[in-house]
Amino acid sequence: MATKRVAHTVWEGELIKGSGTVTFDTSGIGDYPVTWASRAETANGRTSPEELIAAAHSSCFSMALSNGLTGAGNPPARLTTQAEVSFQPGEGITGIHLTVEGQVPGLDAEAFTAAAEDAKANCPVSQALTGTTITLTAKLS
Repeated sequence: MATKRVAHTVWEGELIKGSGTVTFDTSGIGDYPVTWASRAETANGRTSPEELIAAAHSSCFSMALSNGLTGAGNPPARLTTQAEVSFQPGEGITGIHLTVEGQVPGLDAEAFTAAAEDAKANCPVSQALTGTTITLTAKLS
């Protein structure tokens, strides 16, 4: 059965001087302010579409990697993933870099990197972002 997740944004005013609030409806985890300046300059306590994509990508990738490692007989003890989404005003999202550090008993660095590459290619968020350059750094801790 397919699941659906819902969020909404209320935006007031023009792009440069306006502001909005992103609300996570499904989870109820809160309302988060967003402005053009928080997107194109500094965050100043506000979020951006790119940060939201980074959160989605890092969690999806971690789940995909955990599942792949477990399926191959090497369940991870811990995975720490960072997704860095680059945004250039006027150009858009210019790339995403995933960095993952894993604690996987009994697995060597080469096998971990191969599993991470597979997760990068196959996690649903990566697949939704086709057309965007996604790079990866993977290491065991």
